Amino acid sequence: MSVGVPVNPSSSSQLPAAPTTTTTRRRVADSQEDHCTVGVGGNAVVYIPEEEETATSCGGGGSLSSSCCPSGSHHNYVVGFLSLRKFRLVWMLMVENKSQWTAGIGRNMRSATNLGRLILILLSILVFTFFLIVAISGRRQRHVDKHEFIVSIHPRPTIEKIIREEESSSSFQVLLPKTRSIPEIWNQPETGNYQKCMARPKNQKPIKKTNGYLLVHANGGLNQMRTGICDMVAIAKIMNATLVLPFLDHSSFWSDPSTFKDIFDWKHFIKALAEDVQIVEYLPPEFASIKPLEKNPVSWSKSSYYRNSIAKLLKKHKVIVFNHTDSRLANNSPPPSIQRLRCHANYEALRYSEEIENLSNVLSSRLRENNEPYLALHLRYEKDMLAFTGCNHSLSHEESVDLEKMRYSIPHWKEKVINGTERRLEGNCPMTPREAAVFLKAMGFPSTTKIYIVAGKIYGQKSMTAFHEEFPNVFFHSTLATEEELSTIKPYQNRLAALDYNLALESDVFAYTYDGNMAKAVQGHRRFEGFRKTINPDRHRFVRLIDRLDAGLISWKDFSSKVKKLHQNRVGAPYLRRPGKAGPKLEENFYANPLPGCLCDTSEEQTGLNRFERPSIRAQSLR
Repeated sequence: MSVGVPVNPSSSSQLPAAPTTTTTRRRVADSQEDHCTVGVGGNAVVYIPEEEETATSCGGGGSLSSSCCPSGSHHNYVVGFLSLRKFRLVWMLMVENKSQWTAGIGRNMRSATNLGRLILILLSILVFTFFLIVAISGRRQRHVDKHEFIVSIHPRPTIEKIIREEESSSSFQVLLPKTRSIPEIWNQPETGNYQKCMARPKNQKPIKKTNGYLLVHANGGLNQMRTGICDMVAIAKIMNATLVLPFLDHSSFWSDPSTFKDIFDWKHFIKALAEDVQIVEYLPPEFASIKPLEKNPVSWSKSSYYRNSIAKLLKKHKVIVFNHTDSRLANNSPPPSIQRLRCHANYEALRYSEEIENLSNVLSSRLRENNEPYLALHLRYEKDMLAFTGCNHSLSHEESVDLEKMRYSIPHWKEKVINGTERRLEGNCPMTPREAAVFLKAMGFPSTTKIYIVAGKIYGQKSMTAFHEEFPNVFFHSTLATEEELSTIKPYQNRLAALDYNLALESDVFAYTYDGNMAKAVQGHRRFEGFRKTINPDRHRFVRLIDRLDAGLISWKDFSSKVKKLHQNRVGAPYLRRPGKAGPKLEENFYANPLPGCLCDTSEEQTGLNRFERPSIRAQSLR
């Protein structure tokens, strides 16, 4: 290892001449040290790189550089040598070898017949040091050139150790290359003047005496249950009810027996919402013997429905059970305070268990080794989703038949006969792994991109083959974590989904191939955390483009250009939540886009506009 030294012939005349001394040069075997002597006390050597051996002409003259300088000019060597870093290195070496220098001087004094010689040597060192200080003051800003020398009185291993220490010091940082710029594909979207607005109303009244207890059985997968629980927090506030820790669905496709306490930090959940809603761990004993009223509230209901109709039932029966929690509250009609409470419950109160949070941090750090970004892809190509949607593009005949059997075997899946080809052309099918790989490549992601797959087991024997060919750096939780790290959560699909949720949330870019519950939940959370880049593919147009590409009707260059242009405004920038044109069921999901409600345009505060009702000009332009 060596340190670069600049050589500038034009400036050599401005430097003091090196002290003259007799030098010798010799070449030893490769296994030994290659060096030439320098007259700085007798034992110092200069190591010359192998590639400069042939270009160096070392004569037997009396100048310092004649034995070591490739250019033949003693001034060039002095220019390179006189730098602050070299002076520090020489000083460190002299200090480390104090005993060697002292012993050498002692022997010289005992054997010398002329003390004047010793005095002359000491004076020469003082003069040489003076010239070093003068030169350093004028040459501190010189850059390192390609020629490399090491001045040392140590064996080579010791030299390399010292240089490594020098390179890690702050004084050496100016010589390092600049940090590489982040490619444009990783740039985050423009956020405008939008920020979180989560402050509670100043006139918020303290919690009144409860009207009764609300028991809820959250239904669906993890993310469906998560958003449903947040709705229940808001509904409990509207009805002035005490919420009992929710029960989780154990009868869904995954049949996960995990409880609320297994997945979430339940103590934090209760504490974080204490000023808004009273939450208890269990139903009090005096109400345990009361038969609760079972009720399935109407989907997408307004606040008035719960404040009037359901609250009356609660006062009468004291305990009510909701067997469904998903989509029980309208997206747009609740008042601002209730909308903020929904966000507070989802993004601040609902936190996963300590075990899941810690493992998430470990795996995220592994993905970001060497400060590299990573992309999280929700590749929704799982068996249950394909059976539900009837999509079988690129699958074998046997695999398609297997999906159809599964669809017919589930009673509450009402639609049985499905034309998968028509669905795909309408944009209602998840992207296949091959389509997802082509999409990412067209968007500009290089083949070296680290991709974390946020999904369960991908269906199809050869589904991932094409994806791996385009992007080999693909990770799942099963390949990124060790068996020991996953041992306590691997048997439970909802806990694994919680792990994937965190890694998707913290990714540099998040992309999804189907508008499922997880895609909605993660993209909404990323918007809340500052509009982190989230790519929402336009499947309806993309499948037509890729079919033209496969048919040879469009070049790759034109295909990639069209894909980029099509998605330039689909990367997670702010826009106002879209209302439903044909009723509340078609409204954009609140948890997929909490604007308006939990994110406000601060520029409107300056003009006194109603930030919850009036769309900003910028938000309209970003739709």
